Amino acid sequence: MTEFKTALVPLSESEGADASLDAAFGLAATFGTHVLGLHVRSDPTTAVPLVGEGMSGGMVEEMMTMAERQAAERADKVRAAFDAACTRHAIPRADTPVEGPSAAWLDITGREEEAIAWRGRLADLVIMGRPADGLDPAALLNLNAALMESGKPLLLTPPTPPAALGRRVAIAWNGSAEAGRAVAAALPLLRRAEAVTILTATESGSQSAPLAPPPASELASYLSWHGIAAATQVVPAGANAGVVLLEQCAGLGADLLVMGAYTHSRLRQLILGGVTRHVLGHAPIPLFLCH
Repeated sequence: MTEFKTALVPLSESEGADASLDAAFGLAATFGTHVLGLHVRSDPTTAVPLVGEGMSGGMVEEMMTMAERQAAERADKVRAAFDAACTRHAIPRADTPVEGPSAAWLDITGREEEAIAWRGRLADLVIMGRPADGLDPAALLNLNAALMESGKPLLLTPPTPPAALGRRVAIAWNGSAEAGRAVAAALPLLRRAEAVTILTATESGSQSAPLAPPPASELASYLSWHGIAAATQVVPAGANAGVVLLEQCAGLGADLLVMGAYTHSRLRQLILGGVTRHVLGHAPIPLFLCH
């Protein structure tokens, strides 16, 4: 991938929308990206809970009307945040290809995670905000759709992103296919970075593998063919590699972390925890992720 020409930005709530929109329009200014803001309203027929015969038709209709009104109010607030971000970044609207950055808005009704998955397949990059209150069930569904079902890289922004994005980039490298895909997808950002550091940690049992993964030195050599000079740094392996990884990023002053997501099974990480799970919930800097 040589550039990000299109980006999808799913927006559920107006709260926290500025973080992902500012990141999206910042990238748009650099790459001439077309940003599609997506809001998915819930179907009011699915918002009415299952009830017994005791609920009259009038009561059901009243509940549906209330659900529609709430959905419309939420959509208006999200659209206002999107419009304000376009104005703030001086991004013009366009529905067909133009020179330079542009934006468009899409408001549809349906299942949000399904819309994110298939709309993401038609974008070069999906950009989402990480909820300030952690990964609630709805956020997890949307995150899973973007990361596991769209087939495209995901840029996840924290509630308060850094002033710059992609000047000092850290790469979490474990030699996995997911990490390799993340690095390849992030090349447009890595080429423009002022500093790139590859972080590796030796996991227990890795030395006994029949085929050892590519070491950090080989990744640095690969990046050099793309005109990217990268330093390597070994981080101390500990009980919580996610904590250590974020500490190393802070020490480097990194404003972006590139990593493969769920290089072990999601079930294992759900039960036992893992690097991906910790980083998704606690990273204070944007994450560039691929599965």
